[in-house]
Formats: sequence, C-alpha cells, structure tokens
Amino acid sequence: MNAPPSSQFAEPRIDVQALLGLQDPADATDWGPIRAAQLHAGSKLASFLVIANGIGAVLVVAILSHTVPLWPLAIWGAVTTLASVVVAVRRHASRHRSAYSARLNDIRQTLLDGILLGVVWSIPPIFTGLRGDTATALYLCVALSLLMTTSAIAIAALPLATLSFLAILGGATAAMMLLTESPLLVPAVLAFTVVLMVTCFTRAKALVLLRASEIAIAERDETVSLLLREAEEHSSDWLWETDAYRRVVRASPRFAASVGLDVETVNGKSLLEVLAGPTWKASAFPPELRQLAEFLKGRDAFRGLVLPVKVGSSERWFEITANPRYDERAVFIGFRGVGSDVTEQRASADEINRMARFDTLTDLPNRLLINETLADAMADAAKWGSRCAFMMIDLDRFKAVNDTLGHPVGDRLLGRVAERLALLMTDNEIIGRLGGDEFAVVVRDAGDSARVERLAQTIVDALGQPYDLDQHTLYTGASVGVAIGPRDGRTAEMLIRSADLALYRSKDAGGGTYHRYEPQLHVVAEERRILEQALRHALSNDELHICYQPVVNSMTGRLIGFEALVRWTHPELGVVSPDKFIPLAEDARLIAPIGEWVLRAACNEAARWPGTARIAVNVSAEQLHHPGFVAIVASALSTSGLPARRLELEVTESVFMRDDTTAVKVLDRILALGVRLSLDDFGTGYSSLGYLSRTRFSTIKIDRSFVTDASKGVREAIAIVRAVIALAQSLGMTTTAEGVETEEEYRMVRDLGCTKVQGYYFGRPLLVEDARDVALRAAQDLAIA
Repeated sequence: MNAPPSSQFAEPRIDVQALLGLQDPADATDWGPIRAAQLHAGSKLASFLVIANGIGAVLVVAILSHTVPLWPLAIWGAVTTLASVVVAVRRHASRHRSAYSARLNDIRQTLLDGILLGVVWSIPPIFTGLRGDTATALYLCVALSLLMTTSAIAIAALPLATLSFLAILGGATAAMMLLTESPLLVPAVLAFTVVLMVTCFTRAKALVLLRASEIAIAERDETVSLLLREAEEHSSDWLWETDAYRRVVRASPRFAASVGLDVETVNGKSLLEVLAGPTWKASAFPPELRQLAEFLKGRDAFRGLVLPVKVGSSERWFEITANPRYDERAVFIGFRGVGSDVTEQRASADEINRMARFDTLTDLPNRLLINETLADAMADAAKWGSRCAFMMIDLDRFKAVNDTLGHPVGDRLLGRVAERLALLMTDNEIIGRLGGDEFAVVVRDAGDSARVERLAQTIVDALGQPYDLDQHTLYTGASVGVAIGPRDGRTAEMLIRSADLALYRSKDAGGGTYHRYEPQLHVVAEERRILEQALRHALSNDELHICYQPVVNSMTGRLIGFEALVRWTHPELGVVSPDKFIPLAEDARLIAPIGEWVLRAACNEAARWPGTARIAVNVSAEQLHHPGFVAIVASALSTSGLPARRLELEVTESVFMRDDTTAVKVLDRILALGVRLSLDDFGTGYSSLGYLSRTRFSTIKIDRSFVTDASKGVREAIAIVRAVIALAQSLGMTTTAEGVETEEEYRMVRDLGCTKVQGYYFGRPLLVEDARDVALRAAQDLAIA
C-alpha cells in the first residue's frame, strides 16, 4: 500500500544541538551548506541590527538623561554602538568565508556576539534597578522589550547568539523589576523573554528546514543529471555484421571505437581477427574466442557469449549475441548481432565474488572459501592417494581484550594476528578466518606429517608473542587443533569436526599448545554429549542433591556455617564429578536453573538450623548477569524465612570480566537486601583490586592451591597468603582458607591470621541430615558456653 499523502511530506527531524551549533549530528546530513545559509541570513540583517541598537541606545539615553549625568550615558552609548558595529562587521565578514559551506566553529563563535550585546545592554537595567527608580524602570522596560524584539528579528537566523542575548537581557530586565519593587512584572518579563526565545528558535528551525529542502532538491537534480550524462557517455552497446566469409561489413563507429580501430580499418577484416587483436598472429586464442569460431563455422545462433578482448594494452570483456542471416533464396549471407562492453559489470561481479569469499576485516579467505579449498584438497587427496590437513586456530584470552579495551582494539588485534599467520604460509597452505577469533589453515599436501606439526607449533609460538597496539602491550596465545585427511575424516565436514575436537582438547589443556586428532577425542565428545543430555533432565528427575561442608572459626574451632555444594548422582552414570558437570552446565546454559534450585534448597534447609549458622552458596557469572537474579534471591529468602544476614553468596572474579558495571550494580542490590558477599578464588584469575574497591565483600577466600603450597614452604605461596590476609584486614574483611586437610595446614593459616577455615580437616561435605545434626550440636555447645 502507498503511504498516506501526509507521510510523504513529513517534516524532517532537525538535530537541536546541530541547529544551535553545539555539535555535529551523528546522521549523514551535510550541515556545512546549512550553516553557511545561517551565517548568510545573519549578514543580510547586520545593518538592521546596527540601526536597531542605535535607536535603542538613543531611547535609553533619553529615558535616563534626567537621572543620570550625560557623560556616563555618552560613554555607554558609544560602547553600545561600537559593540553593535563589531557584531555587524563580524556578520558581514562571515559571509565571505565560504560561499557554500561553513564550519561548526563559525556558528559557535556567534555565541560571543550574543554575550557581548547582552552584557552591554544589561548595564542600564541593572543600574536602574540598583537605584530603585520605579518610573524610570517601567519606561526602560518598554524600550528594552522593543530592542529585544528587533534584535531577535535581526539575528534570529543565528539561534545561539540570539538565545544568549535574550537570556542575558531578559534576565537583567527581570532583575530590574524585582529590585524596583515591581514583582508582578517579573513573570511578565520572563514570559515575554521565553516567547521571544521560542519564536527565534522556530524561525531558525524554519530557515534550516528550507535550506535542507533546497539542498536535497539540488542534490537530486544533480544526481539525475549525472546519471543521464553517464548513460549517454558510457553506453557500450554496438551493432556488428559479417558477410558469408565472416568478414566485418558496415561496421558501426561505436563498434570500431570499442576495439580501438577506425571504421575503414575494421571493414573487410575477419571478425575473429578484430576481436583477437594482438593474439591473432600468435594464434594464442582464449577458449571463449575458439567457442565463437565454432558458432560462426556452424552458422549457429548464440546469445550472451562473453569474450576477453585485448584493446591496446588493456583487457576488456565483450558480451555478444548474434543470429545467422539468409536471403530470400535461403542462402547464408552472414551474421548480424549486437555487442556491449561489460568490463565494469564483470569487475563488479568479480568484486562481489571476492567479498563473498574474503573476510572484510583481515582480507583473508572466509569460511566459504576455506570450505571450498578444503573440499578441493580432499578431492585431490582421494584422486592421487595422498593426504591433506586442516588446522583450527582459536585465540586464547581474546575475549578479555574485547571486554577490557573494546571491540575496535580487538579488531585491530585480529588484523595483526592475520598478518602474522599470512607470513607463515607457503604455496602449499592457505590461511583464512572462520569468524570471531577463529582461524583455519588448509594444507594441500600433508604427506609429511612432521612438517604439519612443525607448522602448528610455529603458529602457536608466533601468536604467543606480544602485540603493541594503541600504547598497550597485549598477550594472547593460540590453541590449535590438527586433523589429517582422509585418515581423520573422508569428507570436508568430517575433517573439520575432527580438527574442532582436537582444538577443544588444546583449549581444555589450558591453551598455548596444539593437538592432533585422536579417535579417543570423538569418544570424549560423545560422552560429553550424553552427559549434557542427562544433565538437562537431572533437575526434573530429582538426581541433584546438596552436601554441606562446615566452615569454622580458625581460633576457636567453633562452627560458623556451611558451604552448599551441589552433587549429581545419575541412575546409570553413577556419581558425576562437579569438575565435569559444573563447566558443562555453564557451557550449556543450564547453570541458571540449577543455581536457582541450589539457592532455594539451601535457604530452606538453613532456615531449619538452630542458632546463627550461615549458609554460603556459589553464584556463577551467568546467574549474576541474569536480569531477574536479585528477585530470585529475595524470593528465596522470603519463602524460606531465612534472615538475609545468614546468607552469603560466593562469586569469582570471572563475573566482572563480561561487564563489571553490570556486575557491580547487581551486587550492590544484593547487599541492599542484607546478604553477605564472598570473593572466591581471589588471585587465581584476572585479579584486580578494583573489584574490592567497588564492591563491599565481607570475605575473601584463599584458594586451596595457595594453602597447600604454603604448607610445603613455597615462599611465593606464603607471601600471597600473607598479602591476601593483610589486604582483607585493612579493608575490614574476613578470610577463609579453603582445602585445609592437615593439622600443619590448619596451624599455618591460623598463625598467619586467617579468620575462617574450611576443608577435610574439619569435615567433608555432609549429607543434609548430618549437617543438620552438626548445626544442632554447635548451637547446643554455644548455649552451654
């Protein structure tokens, strides 16, 4: 359906800040000519501005002459006249800066004109107001109102100057009425000033709309003219005709010009000789020209035949169509056809084809071309009984670069990575970008498997070197997966799958390495797939349960609370380690429903414990970035009746890596509920003291790896534990040592000043009934004590 007529003439949207000259708009509108129109309109009324200021000055002098000595009035009048002349000269000068365009700064400078006039004209009303002369103030108010009106007309095309002038003078006039004890006139003066400012802004907007429409019409007319001129000048259609001996007859001037010859030279020559050009004598014809010769020889009609033609030193492409001609006696008398130069169209098609097969960011082959190249390599390997290889490359820690420095820096980093990879390739390999931070290499001849592995290691080493970008030194390694065809896959899809599995193993090993595909990897992937399918039904099948590990006071050994730890027992797979199913739940986006279930179940159980024992629940980054997570926590507390102070949520530093602003806001809302926060695994990831300064954590947990190493006398680990404890004490936080399993470890962390202890030394994770008994005994012991 056609749009209603009113929508066809809808008023275009004008950017207010651009209209005032404060900034350039974000859209594609060219404001240079519009600003020039504003300055030109202001210059045309510059003389009127001088006259209006002069008349206004005379009126003010006449009004104040009976109360003010003549010499200060004369000085003020001269200053006012000089100011108006300066503004008028500036306006006239601006008209000659550029006839068609003006800069943003040209409009901004008009603010000085408005301020200058406003300040000068504010002197009489302020002076009169301070004297308290009511009668003079009324006369002066009328005169200034006339001045404001005429000045608004004179410089309305420059809203920044006009609005500043009106605001200053209107404010001064209102102040005068207030000082002369005429408060009822103050609203009238302010309302009059606002009306003038709105009127001025409306006039300025109308001027901009008019100029924008004129520019649009002019651009449209220019575009139409250019298109018509281009069609006339660049049309490449021409007619051609041959006799029965395939010689050109009655050559058209356009045909002769297309092949770079004159009409006399073309007539009588063989069509094949004309089109072959310099290759005619060497008989080095392209296959398309041989096909044309077959058509001519067989007297067959043809259509859309595209030929490469050498015209001078350049190669052109012609598209020709023709039909055989016969006389009234059915005797063949030659061909007649039409041709056109399609070089530009072919170049465009080639560019489109290139864009479809090359990555725009790195200029490397994209996924489509890589897949085609791999399919060709697989076909050649099957044909000749050889081998090819495929490598999948994934950058390590690239997401951290994007999250911390932004995507523009990430894009430039990808460009540098592509440059390094391209330098490592030979004629036997082709490197491409699959998307994101994934690259791939196709090795056409992989008969030497050792050479393929050396290339993989070289890629890992090269991409592990630092990058200097925008005054940042970036470190991002690479993980590589290698698959050899047809051993690891008889089709391109199977080989890619095998390389992906090998890459997954490299990532799982911590990155910065490469792995070759092994059949066992497929078994592991299948096991993972089965495990994921089973995990999706674990909640509904009531296969998950919670164990509770005690947390005790390091000095007294008394119970402080428990940490809730989820466990999974599958009817067929048996007990599944949390180290397996927790990362799987995070990858499969199942951690949110599982985490919510753990939170609610733990709160319900803790509410039944006597005393003040707290319950700690781990929260993943996925949960924390869920928009409804705070409501879930509040609901769990409300439903269970557990006091908020007895709930402690444990988060790791990974929650800040995606968007620390969002994480901090969510944690602040959780703290507002009265819930405690604990920072888990501090020092094992992308540690930053900024996390501690932006969020009020109550506890820092020391990872068991530091505890174990410190108990063995590792100086670095001891230093880290001491530093974390000292940091926590200075910030008013407690510390919890995890994984304490021996008397020696317990005494060490206690002596270092650790507040709380958790580990097998004090108790393994307990079933719910056992935890309930422990909480009951602790409450009784506390009551006795």
